[in-house]
Amino acid sequence: MISPDVVALSRLQFGMTALYHFLFVPLTLGLSVLLGIMETVYVMTGKKIWRDMTKFWGILFGINFVMGVSTGITMEFQFGTNWAYYSHYVGDIFGVPLAIEGLMAFFLEATFVGMFFFGWNRMSQGAHLAVTWLVALGTNLSALWILIANGWMQHPTGSYFNFHTMRMEVKSFYDVLFNPVAQAKFVHTISAGYVTGSVFVLAISAFYLLRGRCVDLAKRSMIVAAGFGLASALSVVVLGDESGYVANQDQKMKIAAMEGMWETEKAPASFNLIGFPDQEAHVTRGTIHIPYLLGLIATRSLDQPLYGINDLVAQNEHKIKDGLIAYNALTVLINHPDDESAKIALATHESNLGYALLLKKHSDNISAASNEQIQAAAWDTVPKIAPIFWSFRCMVACGFWFIALFICAFYFSVRQRLHTRWFLWAAFLSLPLPWLAAELGWVVAEVGRQPWVIEGILPTFLGTSSLSVGSLWVSVLGFITLYSFLACIEIYLMVKYIRLGPEHSLKQSGNDHA
Repeated sequence: MISPDVVALSRLQFGMTALYHFLFVPLTLGLSVLLGIMETVYVMTGKKIWRDMTKFWGILFGINFVMGVSTGITMEFQFGTNWAYYSHYVGDIFGVPLAIEGLMAFFLEATFVGMFFFGWNRMSQGAHLAVTWLVALGTNLSALWILIANGWMQHPTGSYFNFHTMRMEVKSFYDVLFNPVAQAKFVHTISAGYVTGSVFVLAISAFYLLRGRCVDLAKRSMIVAAGFGLASALSVVVLGDESGYVANQDQKMKIAAMEGMWETEKAPASFNLIGFPDQEAHVTRGTIHIPYLLGLIATRSLDQPLYGINDLVAQNEHKIKDGLIAYNALTVLINHPDDESAKIALATHESNLGYALLLKKHSDNISAASNEQIQAAAWDTVPKIAPIFWSFRCMVACGFWFIALFICAFYFSVRQRLHTRWFLWAAFLSLPLPWLAAELGWVVAEVGRQPWVIEGILPTFLGTSSLSVGSLWVSVLGFITLYSFLACIEIYLMVKYIRLGPEHSLKQSGNDHA
């Protein structure tokens, strides 16, 4: 058995590096498209100010891009160092989108980023515009392939278990590619990135207007951010609804945990606007309901029930017992691979094999597991409820704030009242909120699928490498030190170039080109 401390530290390290890396991803997604929009206006109108805007925001994009690359590469290595059995078990499937992301998306993105910065005076306007949009395309393709991999972890379709190799293998790459969970996560994630880029441009432009600096450039930047941000914020809400519907198809426990819903409600289920989950007492106190809302979002119907946590645990108990039949058949096949009755039993009950593996946390001989151990394993399928419950509600609150903020920005842009000080302060102080919302969304998605590293197939505690606690502490502390240093560099460079402003950045850029 892998030590619980090894599992906890492995999760801590990967979670910490993922959360840190995801600080850069949304801004890269959003700024790349905004740069394309600004340069398109420049090519269409020929007005130099739009070129200046593209170059200035491009400098901030470049700083963020470099940090994103440097922190993203280490994450992929962790699959081999800290999650070796996971890599062995599903590497044939999971490795494909990661490889395509590196070959198709990352190199495309990195190549054209260089051409974006050094090609202003070496290419025609049309050619450079194409380069800028190719940067945006590469950025979005990177997100696509990563989310295809992540979506498969949460909805492992297009694959099968090969008892000869004891690994998961690809059955249909088409199903992996067009996984509904991956597609829903992709459009939701990139829309959130577009909101992040828009809020960033809006907030920094508000800072300049409050200081009375670069007024023309700041106003035009705010107009672009207002229109693009409003469309993106509305998309996040719509696509978030789609994510909830898709999650309810295969991750019913995640939905129940997000709601702190212990008992199955009469259809259509109400949405818990607020409440106080008590996981030990199996109750959520002080709830305020919005009738019908959850049922409409998660089932898109008025008559389909949403199962509560208690009923789902009971269902999972039956899945564990069913999975034990597959596990016992697999044990026979290891020694007698031609046993036809064992093959039939494995094929019939294979879908619940992963649930039987949950018993390995409670028994060395899971074939002889007691009813109490089976019940304990079934309750292990309930994730930590309070972090998911509150993270989801804070994320949703941020989403509606962004809609209100962009509506105000759009209104003041049309009315030519962007100098309204309360609005400028509101925009400037909203700067950290997109990152907060993005990190909370990651918590909901990843904590909500515990105890699975592959939903229904491989428990998280079985996917780790055979490492010592001491070596993990060394790597965790090393990452904390390194990433803290990188964070200081990122903040220093961003603040430096924002304070210097477009005037200095564009002057320096002109000297470099000269």
